[in-house]
Amino acid sequence: MDFNVDRDIAVPIRLQLRGTIEYGIACGELKAGDALPSVRDLAERVGVAPMTVSQVYAELKADGLIETRTGSGTFVADSTRARMAGQPDVVALHDQIDRLIDAAGAMGVRSGDLAALISARLIYRNSVGPRVGIAMIGLFPAATAAYARALAAQVGRSATVDPMTIEALQRDPALRARAASADLAVTFANRQREVASLLPNTKVVSLSFIPSEETRRALVSLNGRDRVAAVSRFPDFLPIMKAGVARFAPHVPQIAGFHLDDPELAEKLKERDVLVFSTGAEAAAEAVERHVARLEYRHAPDPADVERVVMPLIRAIEAKFQPDRKAS
Repeated sequence: MDFNVDRDIAVPIRLQLRGTIEYGIACGELKAGDALPSVRDLAERVGVAPMTVSQVYAELKADGLIETRTGSGTFVADSTRARMAGQPDVVALHDQIDRLIDAAGAMGVRSGDLAALISARLIYRNSVGPRVGIAMIGLFPAATAAYARALAAQVGRSATVDPMTIEALQRDPALRARAASADLAVTFANRQREVASLLPNTKVVSLSFIPSEETRRALVSLNGRDRVAAVSRFPDFLPIMKAGVARFAPHVPQIAGFHLDDPELAEKLKERDVLVFSTGAEAAAEAVERHVARLEYRHAPDPADVERVVMPLIRAIEAKFQPDRKAS
């Protein structure tokens, strides 16, 4: 076979040479028992120092892919990889890999990025087995972790739920690759487009969120004479939040809504007995008097929406795992 290397790509010659030999063994071009060139001959062919070839051979020998026979030279070992190479299923697998490479190239995915995605996916699947991987994408770490726990409790052992924030995905390529390796990403309806742009090759769905059980209990327990302030960091969420407070505390007539950035917020909160603040608006708690009760308005995925949106997707993905489960 040809032992060509490409000096125009940013991959060390040693890694290219090792990869060429490994691929030759894996695809059957180099069969068990085939002789390999001597260190000096291969170094001359490729145009590298003999030490480079020696290092490559040493690594392949340590992996059990080649063997040295005293007085005879270096040969392809009778390894599992070499034995698999000629099997029809493995040949078909190579074709699938080639199609994956072609598809990734057509989408503009660079070779290094594709390798990172495959590596992340392998690590993930090996760690969880044939279970559906869900990325729960939120705004704030603590709240997102709570959403993930609630979602995991409802979907059960059929899936793992990994909490991540949009900000972390934007700044951390490794985390973004991990999210891209998930089978499904879940987020808020008003953030679905943004998350989909970060994870263009991942199925992204949105769920409805309702006040958590703890929040609902706290709202129900409010005194009917309490003057309540609902404070949100996001203006578009304030009407939804205020309506949620009114829904679970219908006995409280005095509910006012304020935006966190209101310059007169501190003054307005002086007239209130209870502060209900959304996640991310914790600064409002510092603007109220000590006697004012503080309650964080936390959400949880709507169980009805999880059953309607997420569970059918999990079952569809699980169906693809059936061959894996039968083989195991």
